[in-house]
Amino acid sequence: MHQMLTQLKLARIREIHQEWLDRAAAEQMPYPDFLRGLLQEELLAREDNQVRRRLKDAAFPFEKTLDEFDFRLRPELNRQVVLRYLDDRFITQGRSLVLIGPAGLGKTHLAISIGLALLKRGYLVRFTTTHALLTRVLRAGGLDGRAKVLRPYIQSDLLVLDEFGYLPADPEIGPILYEVIATRYEKKATIVTSNKSLTEWGRVLHDSALAAALVDRLMHHGDVYYLKGESYRIRGKPRTESPEPPPAPEPVAENRDGSSGS
Repeated sequence: MHQMLTQLKLARIREIHQEWLDRAAAEQMPYPDFLRGLLQEELLAREDNQVRRRLKDAAFPFEKTLDEFDFRLRPELNRQVVLRYLDDRFITQGRSLVLIGPAGLGKTHLAISIGLALLKRGYLVRFTTTHALLTRVLRAGGLDGRAKVLRPYIQSDLLVLDEFGYLPADPEIGPILYEVIATRYEKKATIVTSNKSLTEWGRVLHDSALAAALVDRLMHHGDVYYLKGESYRIRGKPRTESPEPPPAPEPVAENRDGSSGS
């Protein structure tokens, strides 16, 4: 039996079938209940393995949930509004979400928590920093190599592009980002985090026209939120200066609740 279960690739049943045989004999378990129990164990094990594989492919730097995010520190965000991004329609309608604000306000936490929740529901998710994506593409060399690197990011159900604007951008990042976003446009969901307001993206990409086209693709079916306040990392420490609020975004989008992103 062990060999047959191996050939049938029923790994979990192979591990536990003797335990279930002993249990069934001891409890005089009806055969349908015995068979159902074995099959349920196999299905649960396969689902768990699939989640593990998707987590590995997603390449999250850490795992966080929305329950771990302290919305009291970010009154500009509404928990119920953020929960809407866990809806299947965020994926199926190919929508986008842009989170903007200084470092330490929880943008990456929010992006990962949304991605993790959707991944556990069966969607393919990919996470990358913008700098890491550019580095991989430039190292690939040639059109075929570039296409191979970009393929999993373009094809994923949800793409999280983290830290756009944190490092000096190579002039080549603009066309690469536009290729990814334009190809996914209205087909796949995308989350972008940035420390630069939408009006600054032209300077980041060294091309205002390309930046405008990129923002248009993201915001046509998407929302932008500006996060404000103190960094989690300096919370409780004396303030040395008052941060200036981020610039107001151009009127390119509104949040789902009808309020402006700023």
